[in-house]
Amino acid sequence: MFRTHFVVGLALASTLTAQAPPVAAPPRPAPSPAMLAQQAASQADRQKMLDLLGIKELRNGANGSNPDAPNAANYDESKANPYPKLPDPLILNSGKPVKNAKDWWDKRRPEIVELFDREIYGRMPQRTPKVTWEVAKTADEMNGTVAVVTKTLVGHVDNSAYPDIKVEIALQLSTPKDAKGPVPVMLELGFVGGFGRGLPGRGPIPGAPPPPTGPTWQQQLLAKGWGYAVISPTSVQPDNGAGLTQGIIGLVNKGQPRKADDWGALRAWGWGASRALDYFETDRAVDAKRVGIEGHSRYGKATAVAMADDSRFAIAFVSSSGEGGLKLHRRNWGELVENVAATNEYHWMAGNFLKYAGPKNWDDLPIDSHELVALCAPRPVFISAGAAKGDGWVDAKGSFLAGAGAGPVYKLLGKKDMGTTEFPSIETGLMAGDVSFRQHTAGHTPGPNWPVFIEFAARYFDAPHGKEGKKK
Repeated sequence: MFRTHFVVGLALASTLTAQAPPVAAPPRPAPSPAMLAQQAASQADRQKMLDLLGIKELRNGANGSNPDAPNAANYDESKANPYPKLPDPLILNSGKPVKNAKDWWDKRRPEIVELFDREIYGRMPQRTPKVTWEVAKTADEMNGTVAVVTKTLVGHVDNSAYPDIKVEIALQLSTPKDAKGPVPVMLELGFVGGFGRGLPGRGPIPGAPPPPTGPTWQQQLLAKGWGYAVISPTSVQPDNGAGLTQGIIGLVNKGQPRKADDWGALRAWGWGASRALDYFETDRAVDAKRVGIEGHSRYGKATAVAMADDSRFAIAFVSSSGEGGLKLHRRNWGELVENVAATNEYHWMAGNFLKYAGPKNWDDLPIDSHELVALCAPRPVFISAGAAKGDGWVDAKGSFLAGAGAGPVYKLLGKKDMGTTEFPSIETGLMAGDVSFRQHTAGHTPGPNWPVFIEFAARYFDAPHGKEGKKK
């Protein structure tokens, strides 16, 4: 039931090659007429948004493939922090301090949510269509040495208000066959067959890391007695600007273009993950109080948004999320705000986000990504990235600083921060707190950090119910 989209794969390949050192890669085929038409439609939609905002010109993004370009991506830490002062997550818009947890929940957190809704990710509609889940197939399988029950599901989104657009969410769930009761589950926003496996008939994506040689992340979860699931985000919302009049965004807007503060694809993908969680709450094989969410690269961005939006997710594994995810927007390292405002990525965000690629600047943002982590509090978040050689584009330190910057909110709510604001040596995990961080020596992949995350998650998943992960 999963549908891998060719366009998504090409966009992902472009991102990966920017993040990895130049490698010899086979020449890409010329774009098909359908691809060219999609690109033209995306450009036209973006221009409509620029016109709506009264923006005549945006700054160029960083060039991640040519170090001699005038706009070459910066990887010099001495130039990376032009705006060192971040907005204080514990200062109200009025200028008054947040004094206690009640102030956070009743006053400050709603202010931060409003700013993210308006300026960064767009507003989720107050009402969205109902999703009816169908178990299309159930199969008894073996994953390594463990017997599992795998359910292939389709989420039928009610389109009675606008029948011209049809949305069916693709989801797959596997749980240990011999489990004595409901089990914890990790939900991945991802691709069928795993990240970097390539597209049917086209081979691996250039620049993607090789497949892991040890147990897969699914097998590692099964060894703990947990289950796993994968949702296809592009079955919820296409990964291109032309698709903004399709998918769940197009369905809610009845095929019309977005307003400047309408939701973008990242928030829509997170909405889809929440609908999967709705299903898990009805499945007796799943302990819905112990469902975590994981995503890598662009899906790492969506994972962070979903975790902030839906307090039912118990834990998050945010991998190499970069700009638009947990990287601080104010950092000049690798990918920049201007890159995400470009034609191939702007659809992830609210239209208002474009303003900060011109005429406004990064420090004009009233919020930054440390406050996105703070919106996840007090629930645990594991922040992951690879080595600068191969994953420099995503700015590991920028995500670390976002985790550190959320620490005061976690402490206010009775949880532990990372314990330091000093960037750790590579492969030195900061795992003692409820916000954790680890940079591994591999490239653009979550693989090496899965065992570390699972050990981290076990502190919460193996705890008695009611001890961890509650909102208040």
